[in-house]
Amino acid sequence: MKAKQLREQSPEELEKTLRDLEEQLFKLRFQKSTGQIENPIKIREVRKDIARVLTILNERHAEESA
Repeated sequence: MKAKQLREQSPEELEKTLRDLEEQLFKLRFQKSTGQIENPIKIREVRKDIARVLTILNERHAEESA
């Protein structure tokens, strides 16, 4: 997921995206623990996407506070 795509989303959409990514990360970790994961690199990608969403949310919060 590109940061440019995320910046075009509203805060509500970003919150939904964050929840979806966190749920996906949970499922991937569960698959890893049971040995069923097909692509372990996907965990890293999802974690980075979560970080991108949180960064954009924090930037917007800082803009509102300033």
